[in-house]
Amino acid sequence: MNAQYIKDHLPSSPAFVIDKSAIEQTLLCLKRLRQQSGCKVLYSIKALPFSTVLQTVQLAVDGFSVSSLFEARLANEIAAPGQTLHLTTPGLRPDEFDEISALCSHISFNSLSQFQRFSESATHPFSTGLRVNPKCSLLNDERYDPCRMHSKLGVDIDALITSEMFAQIQGLHWHNMFSATDFAPLTQTVKQLRRKLGGKLASLNWLNLGGGYLYGQIKDHQSFIDLVAQLISDFDIEVFIEPGKALVGHAGFLVATIIDCFRSDGKIIAVLDTSINHHPELFEFQRTAELHEHTPGASYPVILAGCTCLAGDLFGEYRLTAPVKVGDKVLFKQVGAYSLIKAHRFNGYNLPDIYCYQADLLTRLKHYDYQNYRQQWLAD
Repeated sequence: MNAQYIKDHLPSSPAFVIDKSAIEQTLLCLKRLRQQSGCKVLYSIKALPFSTVLQTVQLAVDGFSVSSLFEARLANEIAAPGQTLHLTTPGLRPDEFDEISALCSHISFNSLSQFQRFSESATHPFSTGLRVNPKCSLLNDERYDPCRMHSKLGVDIDALITSEMFAQIQGLHWHNMFSATDFAPLTQTVKQLRRKLGGKLASLNWLNLGGGYLYGQIKDHQSFIDLVAQLISDFDIEVFIEPGKALVGHAGFLVATIIDCFRSDGKIIAVLDTSINHHPELFEFQRTAELHEHTPGASYPVILAGCTCLAGDLFGEYRLTAPVKVGDKVLFKQVGAYSLIKAHRFNGYNLPDIYCYQADLLTRLKHYDYQNYRQQWLAD
């Protein structure tokens, strides 16, 4: 992506920019994996459900992965005939389940009790699955770890082994990784399932290996290809993967403008016209946003701060090759996933405009205005 071109030609700020070509490149990578391994690909729309993204992805996937009624409705509007819709969530609601079961082709219940409550009352046909907790904790940060102690996500694999309900399901779903850049965790998890469940897997119709792998950033895919092909061969089973961040994380950029600059306790503070509330995971997980202009060892340190009254509204401390000044633009990278979907208007600051970038062409897709803000806070 041509960052300088975008900074020079964006007519508004702040702006969220979707690089459509970057998404298409990852889709090509996934297409090769589908052909070589036999897996099927679902886009996990929780990462970024913007319509342009869904329409781009829809042309190259086997379906969508959703976590709620609203996501299921949106995916259903985009999905083509024959594409599948897979749902798993801890939050199934009785008043929504009838419509969810009408929309979704596959439902993986999150617990045995959830399965008992909803499976028998279903009035629409769907392929019944369970989300399993394989008890493989492979992440250092338990905030991301679905296999942490006292996990709310999935049926304990040891409880599943002895459950009579196994005979009533057609598939298993698991997800125990985040932003992996190799397939060692997947290999370890499948070994665990084979060891624990053994021949029981042969009674299933499908396995959903979940998400959490950055396929486009992994150079060697052979271990994945071999693993999936072996599962299909051994158990005569469909194998699904559901990338989300892998498809859109690297394809999203946040462009902002410096609107104030001053010194505080010996350091330069540059206030932006955007906020970490436009990328809340920075505050949730205390991350530093990746800045295009950052040059390690450069002579001009600066703290880039958001424009709200929250003291911790900080993107991070960076080093630049020239002093900052009011009016300069900066570009944050790798913000395509779990940013815009979580963004909000704290302090009444507007959400960024949304642009599509492709072949040095910027097209504005979405603009929010005061009426959007006002409508959110009007009583019904």
